[in-house]
Amino acid sequence: MNNLQVLDVTLRDGGCVNDFNFGQAYIEKIIAAQEASGVDIIELGYIDENSDSEIERTKFKNEQIISKYYLKSKKSGITYVAMMDYGKFNVDNLQVKGENGIDGIRMAFHKKNCFDIIELGKKIMEKGYKFYIQPMITLRYSDAELLELIDLVNRELPGASGFYIVDSFGEMRPNDMSRVLNLVDHNLIPSMTLGFHSHNNLQMSYSNAIAMLQFPTNRDLMLDCSIMGMGKGAGNLNTELLLEHLNLYYGKNYQISPLLEVIDKVINQLHTEFYWGYAPEYYLSAANQCTPSYASHFYNKHMLPIDQLGELLGMIAEEKKISFDKNYAEEIYRQYNESKAVDDSSVVEDLRVEFAGKKVLLVAPGKSISDAMDKLMELVKQEDVVAIGLNTVLDINEYLLTTRQDIYDSAVAAGKNIIVPSSVSKGGRGNVKVLNYSKWIEIDERTHDSSAVIAMNLLKACGVKEIRLAGFDGFSVNINDNYYDPNMRYPVSIEQANRRNKYYKEFIGRIRKSGVVVEFITPSKYE
Repeated sequence: MNNLQVLDVTLRDGGCVNDFNFGQAYIEKIIAAQEASGVDIIELGYIDENSDSEIERTKFKNEQIISKYYLKSKKSGITYVAMMDYGKFNVDNLQVKGENGIDGIRMAFHKKNCFDIIELGKKIMEKGYKFYIQPMITLRYSDAELLELIDLVNRELPGASGFYIVDSFGEMRPNDMSRVLNLVDHNLIPSMTLGFHSHNNLQMSYSNAIAMLQFPTNRDLMLDCSIMGMGKGAGNLNTELLLEHLNLYYGKNYQISPLLEVIDKVINQLHTEFYWGYAPEYYLSAANQCTPSYASHFYNKHMLPIDQLGELLGMIAEEKKISFDKNYAEEIYRQYNESKAVDDSSVVEDLRVEFAGKKVLLVAPGKSISDAMDKLMELVKQEDVVAIGLNTVLDINEYLLTTRQDIYDSAVAAGKNIIVPSSVSKGGRGNVKVLNYSKWIEIDERTHDSSAVIAMNLLKACGVKEIRLAGFDGFSVNINDNYYDPNMRYPVSIEQANRRNKYYKEFIGRIRKSGVVVEFITPSKYE
């Protein structure tokens, strides 16, 4: 290669992890570390005219905000850029490049818009900016389609600063790298830099980057990376690892210590709050060739075994795989679970008779039940009290209502009396009562199908007038606070915890308004 440049995307791709909400102090520390490391290009964030904030976040309403708040000084020898997604900013509103502003624009676009970026690129370059061409999910182009785009770029945008291979879903393997590198290198005009942007769903970012570095070419190359791999889902190529490799084998002199310091002081703090990195669900998203947002959405429900998550991802229509659609995701999630429908009228009638005149104690798996066990044991001794464990197997429970396959399987083996939605089992045993999944869940912008929702809707339908709640602690970002059984621990973000706590508080309020008396036996965030 003639020249090799490194582009750090921490403040942009990393921003997908925390909704770009780094805070002013962290943004300044990250930029300072990037500059001190000597990376060639720094991407400061997204330009999106729908952004509603000026400071603290790295999604900017326009490029002027960047120069006003973040580029009060620029380090010589470093190029500063920002990214635009096609259709999210009117480039006619882009100001002519100024001395203290960004130097370049990277435009990301889907295949359906690939020809539309030509005129936009011309306008951006006419205003003095470097222009970088980012065809997202490059593997979605057939050889003929990619050659057609390259030919158009060669003719219409020969002055562009870079053309990228973009592995948006982290699905590229060595044979893919070899094929696409050969195709692009042999057809892109020699004067244009070739870039590579990767995601780490298959843990291939580093090895694919090495493959590109070893590719026999005379053109300039550029590689994207982020500090500690911070990025959406499984994350990106690690800046600190790439720079060390380039120092060792390509005669570079990048400084690693500023990056390690900002990892220690800033990035580690973000990582504890907003997780990114390899996980089985991201492998499954790459294997099913879809955006990892679907995998995250389904996995964070904590309702399906990992193998069923793979089945669910396999249901996504081809045209929907490229961009996440939350409403569509909820729709196919319900379709998957509702496909196992049963007639539960006789089951509900049996339970109505059994619960008639009873007070029902619902025991959820909150940590508080450990300290309340004596109180619960005294309570269930009363003849008019029936105890139902919600994904909670305790000797005091007459029934277990479970929405989890693993708990269901072990409870069947132990001969427990079980109430289960049809999404988990169709029954077939005398001690298993199966509810029709779709009948007992709640749907708003999300699907609420937890054991608590199903249980309280069922009890209301059975005419139960008094419900007592134990172990309904509510959610905390500290996973050690959430469950009495450590095997049930799953990490939740602040947003998830707040959303779930708000929903259950309102849901219990609606149950009370329907005429059911609800009493908390243990402390709860839902009170």
